[in-house]
This record gives sequence, structure tokens and C-alpha cells, in this order.
Amino acid sequence: MYGGSAMFERPPPSLTRVELLFLKERIERWIRFGRPVGEQVHDRRRRTVLFAPGAVFAFVRWRAGDYGTVDSRIAILRAVVQGQPFTTYPEVSPGAEILLDLASWSKVQAVLEAIDGVERAGVRPEQAAPDYWRHVGARIGAGLPPRVYSRRRHRAWLLRQLLS
Repeated sequence: MYGGSAMFERPPPSLTRVELLFLKERIERWIRFGRPVGEQVHDRRRRTVLFAPGAVFAFVRWRAGDYGTVDSRIAILRAVVQGQPFTTYPEVSPGAEILLDLASWSKVQAVLEAIDGVERAGVRPEQAAPDYWRHVGARIGAGLPPRVYSRRRHRAWLLRQLLS
């Protein structure tokens, strides 16, 4: 599924591991965007994807009960760089920098639309400015629409990176 990904029997400690799961109509944990550097398939329902330090990715979690959706959540995370502080996060080991973390299906949908907007601008979401994802989380969390991510905004982000 991830082109060119390496398989690891035991992942190096510097990689961030994300546990994915698919139990039809009960639990889904999946990556919306990001570039894993490896993958471990445990069985047909469970796998672990591995991200290099500094990689940005979107992690979606959904769970249903007997009467419908119990929990839906999306997080945009940056894989930890060894020695830097991080926050623990469910199914992510050792943890990550949280750029965005929202719950409720309406907010998850709004974030997915923002991700689609970044892609429409011709930018890979994992390469967008991390501050944009913080902005999206704050605006959607407050019930407001996020600003559009444009090629111009992305170019400004890239130029700031050159200066630092």
C-alpha cells in the first residue's frame, strides 16, 4: 500500500509507531496522509506503520457501539525527534507533537475537507506549514471555518524555512 516502504522485524527506536486496526463496523484506525517509512503487518486486521522523526501525518480513529458511533477523532501529529519533548497519544509510540486533535464526526469531516483543500492547492498535506494545522484545529474547534491554504501561503512557509 505504501510504495517503497521497508519492512522491519524490530523497528529502530527513533521511529514513531502507529498501531492501525480495522474491525468492520466496530473500530477503524487509519492514516489519512503521511509518508510511512515502514510497515509491519500483524494480521489481516492489524498493522503498524512507522514514521521517521519529523514526519507529519493525520491519524483518524473511529469506534462504534451497539447504537452507532461512540467516538470519532482526528489528529495531525509530527513524529518525535529523539531527545525532544513530546506528548503521549493513544496508539502512537512513543508519542508525537500534536498539531491538531479534534473529536466529533462533524469536526473530523471539517478537518478532512481542509486536508482536501490543501491537496487542491497542489501541496502534499504532510508538507504544509505545521502552523496551518494548528490554525485549522483552533478554528474548527471554535466552530469557525479555517482559512484556505494557498500556493502563496505555502511558498511563504518554504521561504521562512530557508531563513531558519
